[in-house]
Amino acid sequence: MKILVTGGAGFIGSHLVEALQNDHQVVVTDDFNDFYPPVLKEQNTIGFSTKVRKVAIDIADADAVDRIFDSHGPFDLIIHLAARAGVRPSIQHPALYVRTNVEGTLNLLEAARKSGTRRFIFASSSSVYGLAPLPFTEDMPLLQTISPYAATKLAGEQLCANYAHLYGIRTVALRFFTVYGPRQRPDLAIYKFADLMLRGKPIPVFGDGTTRRDYTYVRDIVQGITAAISYEGPVFDIFNLGENRTVTLSELISRMESALGVSAIIDRQPAQPGDLPATWADITKARSVLGYAPTTALEDGLAEFATWFRAHRAVPLPPLPPLRLQTVQSVA
Repeated sequence: MKILVTGGAGFIGSHLVEALQNDHQVVVTDDFNDFYPPVLKEQNTIGFSTKVRKVAIDIADADAVDRIFDSHGPFDLIIHLAARAGVRPSIQHPALYVRTNVEGTLNLLEAARKSGTRRFIFASSSSVYGLAPLPFTEDMPLLQTISPYAATKLAGEQLCANYAHLYGIRTVALRFFTVYGPRQRPDLAIYKFADLMLRGKPIPVFGDGTTRRDYTYVRDIVQGITAAISYEGPVFDIFNLGENRTVTLSELISRMESALGVSAIIDRQPAQPGDLPATWADITKARSVLGYAPTTALEDGLAEFATWFRAHRAVPLPPLPPLRLQTVQSVA
């Protein structure tokens, strides 16, 4: 297939591209914004085949999105991972999140409609569940999100449902649950904690440590995404991709101490607005319909992350040549 992966130089996206590149023709877009150092995204692409095409665009720019489809399409499938991520930053910059996550998604769906793309996979989030009762199931009524980030992801799902219904674009929304592993974004808790712990610095713990998350290893998420590629069910559907296990923040820190071989210094902070008290994915539907089968226990995933993180910190990568991005010109 010819596949467009948006956000393909990011944490999850780069792992996905490496899983797809041998069997498919892959085009990657990313805007390389300064949410974290762009050089980290450039490093993420080191494992890409020379056949992978990389294009720097902002998906909120509708004309730029159209030029990608004109120059590199038509695409058999779009896997839309690009987004402004994070609950807390979305509270500070809600308009930016709406622009990228809602308008950007609409631009891609419109380009798919105009070009005849028949398949679309949308990366959603466990955040859409808000304060719903546990465990989270896909058929729950979602009456209240509690952060702008969550609201934009739910809006993205609804736009996908619209285009599936109106134009027959077979669309799958995948709700990711707290993904971790090598290449994790430096703003996420596991990366941040590892960095501070290995430097003997206090780690900020918001609340009393009883918040719970369903931590999911990136390799398992990629398996779920690739399983959705050949989905032939309803024209629009939603699946949870999680580990089906909840872990308290205190337990996570204890597991990280074991994986890293150091003790954590705790800096207690007030609970943060917008954070969910708990997430827990019911993955019954994904198991039975997609064959989704997460295999990485938290202990094993943290051990793999710790090995990568130590090497990543101890052996800095050499300076990279400028990323060879294909400039997309206007089509007359």
